[in-house]
Amino acid sequence: MRNLLLMSSSKAGNSEYLNHGKQWLSEHFRGKEVLFIPYAGVTMSHTAYSNRVAEALADTDVKVRGIETFTCPKAAIENAEGILVGGGNTFVLLDLLYRKGLIDSVKRQIKAGVPYAGWSAGSNIAGLSIRTTNDMPIVQPPSFNALAAVNFQLNPHYIDTHPPGFHGETRAQRLAEFMVLNPGTTTIGIREGTALKVQGAKMQLLGTLNGVAFRDGRVLNITAGKDCSTFL
Repeated sequence: MRNLLLMSSSKAGNSEYLNHGKQWLSEHFRGKEVLFIPYAGVTMSHTAYSNRVAEALADTDVKVRGIETFTCPKAAIENAEGILVGGGNTFVLLDLLYRKGLIDSVKRQIKAGVPYAGWSAGSNIAGLSIRTTNDMPIVQPPSFNALAAVNFQLNPHYIDTHPPGFHGETRAQRLAEFMVLNPGTTTIGIREGTALKVQGAKMQLLGTLNGVAFRDGRVLNITAGKDCSTFL
């Protein structure tokens, strides 16, 4: 039974790093030692990233250990009590998971019910592919296919405001373009400070802001705090 916590972001408004998600993460992992995958980080070392997350969660019952501290990353995943994947650049994250031969190991752990959580890029890769990420493709992964832990696309950091004088496409327009070319594939946009909690065949949108789903030529509202299992 899959057990997923897919957070939109590491911050909500002006909150401290990961502060808004501490309770979610604590309930999700329930005191387990969690394997942190920092591969999406580009401007800091993997060790520095893992340390930052461990420090942010030090006052919870979640114990964090970075995958970079293990001699064999694949064995670390296969023996993990829980898997946590941080945000950053989604293309870099997926590329490293492919190059290190870890994609199938993560998939197997998710299928076996090992709790998985991520934010931003770490949530993006839980979808069918990373084709609806907001990130710049600064590297080229062997494939855009992701973990397919859920049967839809994700768009973290979703925002539908249009600043005055801005003449580029909005996020909604970009996702509508994807929907035109992929009418049978759902894309769910989750706003900062929210998360999708998936347990088996059940899904709920956590937080106070509504989400949005692009499907079959329609834009559908996802109500915060409510069950949204119909999108699974």
